[in-house]
This record gives sequence, structure tokens and C-alpha cells, in this order.
Amino acid sequence: MDNYNSKALKSGFWYIFSNLLVRAVTLIITPIFSRLLTKEQVGEYSNFQSWMTIAFIVVSLRAEASFISAKFDFKDRSGLYNRSVIALTALVTCCWALVVNIFSPFFTNLLGFSRFYINLLLVYCFFNAVISIFQIYERFQYRYKKSVLVSLVTTISTAVVSILLVLLMEDRLAGRILGGILPIVAIGLVLVFWFFKRERSVDTSIWPYALKICIPYVPHLLSLQVLNSIDKIMIKKICGAADNALYTIAYTCGHVVTLLMTAMNMAFSPWLGDKLHEGKNEEIRKVVRYYIAAFAFLAFGIMLLTPELLLIMGGRSYLEARYVMPPVAMGCVCQFLYTLYVNVEQYKKKTTGMAIVSVLAAGMNYGLNAIFIPMYGYNAAAYTTLAGYLFLLIAHMLLVRKLKLGDVYDNKFVLLIVGVMMVLTLGVNFIYDYALIRYIIIGIYVIVFCLVMWIKRDLVKRLFRMVVKRSEAKA
Repeated sequence: MDNYNSKALKSGFWYIFSNLLVRAVTLIITPIFSRLLTKEQVGEYSNFQSWMTIAFIVVSLRAEASFISAKFDFKDRSGLYNRSVIALTALVTCCWALVVNIFSPFFTNLLGFSRFYINLLLVYCFFNAVISIFQIYERFQYRYKKSVLVSLVTTISTAVVSILLVLLMEDRLAGRILGGILPIVAIGLVLVFWFFKRERSVDTSIWPYALKICIPYVPHLLSLQVLNSIDKIMIKKICGAADNALYTIAYTCGHVVTLLMTAMNMAFSPWLGDKLHEGKNEEIRKVVRYYIAAFAFLAFGIMLLTPELLLIMGGRSYLEARYVMPPVAMGCVCQFLYTLYVNVEQYKKKTTGMAIVSVLAAGMNYGLNAIFIPMYGYNAAAYTTLAGYLFLLIAHMLLVRKLKLGDVYDNKFVLLIVGVMMVLTLGVNFIYDYALIRYIIIGIYVIVFCLVMWIKRDLVKRLFRMVVKRSEAKA
């Protein structure tokens, strides 16, 4: 048993490490590129990256999502299923390439970059899909080491190659783009050979099975990605690449909160599933109050440190974007809160409402951006995105209530936290110009944080063990 626990702790640690490293790589390399590239180049790359994430969903159809059920339905033919899904992804990519090249003037105008980069984007989407398929397959086979290794190699190689190409190429923007794509292509190509080295057969009858599962997820995932990306795309078009750079750096700093959300949800979601299954709603309500309060407290601390984070990430020239970060961080708080309700919907296997409200939120965000960005500049995008996440929170509250599970969470407490955090978000913006007041508040915050961590040290230890256990289950 001791040997098993040691193995679980080791595998859990490496899974957490690789998962957080992949998510944190943007934060790690942002200060480097914000100094190597001009503001215009940072803004142009942010626009390219936004389209990259949207294109990946559309082109790949997120085929790896079908593996959850395919693991059981194709238990004895997993190799054939993998190859068939990769072949399907290749076919979809080729179809998009044909469309893009036939109607290239439309797409170059829409995306804002040349046909060469659009085709490069499609190549990236295919090979990134192959990497995703490989990692999901390995995890479902309980072989976490290869999955972790691929994550680490991909993350480190894209960072290193990007920096080298930016330093070596005359066109530094091209170096930044190629540095993020070429390692993905190389690793994906190796994995294609790995999948097809023994057998090359595919079964096209598998395609309808995969498409039936994946296609309904596309609107939901695409809408959420549009909600995250449309502000950067519209700022670039309306205000220019320099303003987009300011917004992007502040947005990246604000999304430090999402790293907290990811780590905490790894521990919380399996516990929630167990308690829902046992019908212990009152226990859930009690624990979640502390859970929400802790997350909000940490998010407020990140808001207080905005100027210092901007100095690290971008330098003094990006300090003017400090007013963007609090509403972005508050948007992440709303995202964290509505994820609590999404967990319940997923437990009940009621996902249609998720797609509908996501599409509505994306449409609302686009409309608000079109109205307020021309009037108030890039700062407005942070508040329109916050409005989109607030809409999602209210919508998911109502969806869970419709499932007759409205008593799982203390909705009044959730709304109280939202109200308090809204006030703090506005208040933080006012104290950025008064350094002494802000430092006094930070000092008080640190003292309170240390006291709470000491008093609740046993709870913190239990939380870490839960994270490790969850990671072993995922690995």
C-alpha cells in the first residue's frame, strides 16, 4: 500500500506540474516577448493567437472528446479508432484548406493576415489535434508518463524556439508566429508516424460515431472561445495593434486567476460529484461557501498587485493598461463561479443548455464591443467581457435551478460575493494612483493571508492530497 501511495503521489505531482506549466507558459515568456517585440507586433501576434484558438476548434472538431465513450465502445480496436479519427481530422483540414484558398481574399480580410499564415494556421490545427489525441489516449490507458513528457517537450520547445527565432529573424513577428507553430508540427509529425507505424488501415464507418459526439460540442466551445478572444480581435481592428498589445498584457496578468481556478477545481470537482451522488447538498453548501470566499480573496490579492505584475510582464510602457486588469480578474471570478454550476449540469448530463447560453453570451459580448470599444477604447472590452461572464453565471444558476438542484449552492451567498467583488474591483482602480494607500492594504492583506494559512493548515494539507488523488485518476 505504501508503494502504491508513493507512486500515486509521484504521478500526481508530475501531472499537476505539467498541467500548470502548460497553462503558465504564456505568463512565463510574456515578459521576454513584450521587450523583444514592439507594441504593434505584440498586438498583431495576439490577434493571430486569438484566431489560432478559434480555428483549432473549428478545424479539429475537438475529436479527442469522443474518446470518453470510445474507450468502451472500441475497447479492442483502440488503435484503429485512433487512426480513423486522425484521418477524419486530416480530411476536415484539407476541406478547410480548399475553401480558404478558393476564397482567400475573404479570409485574409477577415483574419487580418496573409494566405501563407492562414495555411500555416491550418497545418498547426491538424498536428495540434494529433498531439491532443495522443495525450488523451495515453491517459485513458493509464500511461501518464508519455502524456506528461509530450506536454513538457511541447511547452519548453515552443518557448525556446520562439525566443531563438525572434532573436535571429529580421521579421520578429514572423519569428514569434513560426516559433509557436514549428515545434507543434514536428512533434505532431512524429506522433503520426507513431500511430501508423504498425498498421495503416482506417475505418470510415467510425467517422459518423465520432462526429455525432463532437459536433454538438463545437458551438459551446467555439462560443466560449469567441467570448475570450473577440475583444482582442475587435480592439485590433478598431483601435490598432498597439492598443491591442496593452490590453493583451493586462489580460494575461488578469488571467493569473485562471491558474488558481484550474488548480482548485482539480480538487473540488471529484468531491462535488461524490457528494451529489450521495445527496449531501447541505454539506456541499457549507463547504462551497469557504471555497468561494477563498478564491475571491486570492483574486482580490492579484488585483492589488496589478502594477507590479504589469512591470514584470511588459515593463513601464504597459502601466497605462493597469485599469484593465481588475475587471478582467473579476470576469475570471464570475467564470470560476459559473463553473461550479456547470459541474452540476455535467453531472446530470444536461449540456444542451450550456451550448445555448454560451452562444448567447458570445453574441452579447460582440454587440457590446461593437458599441463601446469605439466610444471608450480598449478599456471597454474588459467590462464587456465581464458582462458576458456575469450573464453566464446568472444563466447557469437558472439552468441548475431548472434541474431542481437549486439548493446545491447558496445562491444568495454567491450573489453577495459577486456584489462585494464588484465594489472592490471599482475601488482598486481608484487606489492605483495612491501607492502608499495600496501598499498599506497589501500589507494588511499579507498578514491576514498568513494567519488564515496557519490557522487552516490542516485543511490546506487535505486539499493538496485531494489534488494529488484527482491527478492520479486523470493520469
